[in-house]
Amino acid sequence: MRKAALHNLGCKVNAYEGEAMGQLLEEAGYEIVPFREKADVYIINTCSVTNIADRKSRQMLHRARKQNPEAVVVAAGCYVQAAAEELKKDLAVDVLIGNNKKKDLVRILEEYFQENRGPIKDHRIEIGATKEYEKLHIDRTAGHTRAFIKVQDGCSQFCSYCIIPYTRGRVRSRDLKEVEQEAERLASSGCQELVLTGIHLSSYGMDFGPGKEADLLELIRRVHQIPGIERIRLGSLEPGIITERFVSGLTGLPKVCPHFHLSLQSGCDETLKRMNRHYTAEEYAEKCRILRNAYQNPAITTDVIAGFPGETKEEFEKTRSFVEQIHFYEMHVFKYSVRSGTRAARMPDQIPEEIKNRRSEELLRLEKEMSAKYRRGFLGKELYVLLEEETEINKKLYLTGHTKEYIRAAVPAENHRPNTIVKMVPKEISAGDILL
Repeated sequence: MRKAALHNLGCKVNAYEGEAMGQLLEEAGYEIVPFREKADVYIINTCSVTNIADRKSRQMLHRARKQNPEAVVVAAGCYVQAAAEELKKDLAVDVLIGNNKKKDLVRILEEYFQENRGPIKDHRIEIGATKEYEKLHIDRTAGHTRAFIKVQDGCSQFCSYCIIPYTRGRVRSRDLKEVEQEAERLASSGCQELVLTGIHLSSYGMDFGPGKEADLLELIRRVHQIPGIERIRLGSLEPGIITERFVSGLTGLPKVCPHFHLSLQSGCDETLKRMNRHYTAEEYAEKCRILRNAYQNPAITTDVIAGFPGETKEEFEKTRSFVEQIHFYEMHVFKYSVRSGTRAARMPDQIPEEIKNRRSEELLRLEKEMSAKYRRGFLGKELYVLLEEETEINKKLYLTGHTKEYIRAAVPAENHRPNTIVKMVPKEISAGDILL
């Protein structure tokens, strides 16, 4: 029996696809082992969203080769699509598998072994031309309590800084019935919370032809009807999808968690225009108002880029002030990363690294303050927590999990068990920002 080890980098879509590839290997008779152990095959599901992601992808490929020089090392995913010619020269890599070819992993490996290995094998398609949604699926999830379901792939927005449309292709949506069937299987395996995810989730259904009209709200309604699923969480959304109609539809579905990740990137209109984002700061603020009018204290989280080309001191201050005004629960702060082939890479007035670092650190300090204040707002209030795992806090054993707002919380381990939803009224916050 051959041993295989997998390592995922990047987004939740990659995590889903990595889990699906692992299940394909298991079904084919492979033994899945931790990545740190010696294996016959190593699969690195790469990411290319930033220069740091590229570097981490290369590092993991080289680590795999070092762990077993005789192993077959597979590079899969976005970095393969972005840098295949570079990877073909890398002695750490044996097989390249692009996006939309991960479903063929087992066949590709068997062919490679039958050919007695040999030169590097390149398995990619012209990702920008495909209209096929890759048929990957999972039947269970390692965590049991929460599972990601990929429902959409690709992006057609072409933000000026982003390489993803070139590595993932255009929008492709998964069939409604297939999503329902996978959700039913996961519910049967004991999973209570589903996270609907995609590369550009808000675009779900826009590629369906006549007679197959559906949108994200309809998809959520279908999943909401499945017995055993107690919570539905949404992946990253574009501000444009937040309308009175959409949010009104969500509030009629009590399983939907009041946790919304709305991508911002900048709070300055001039910067947003250079980024090719299709909204203004005021329009974004209106989307937040719609959510806060519909839900009591929803968790609103976001992404912000620091140091985008041409970002002046005044423009950054607009972003910092806007972020403070909106008061997010959490922010993911990224320093702008040059992506070859994108419009932003050719823009003048690239920002020096030391300025990017300073602006990023300022936003991160603000994020920490806002996040702590949001958590404190739940002290003394009745909450429901989906318990997930045992954790030691202050030398005592607790079961930790998340509220519907995705705040981590803990209850004493005695008389409780994982994968149950319990009621609690938190009285304090631990040093790890856990409600107790």
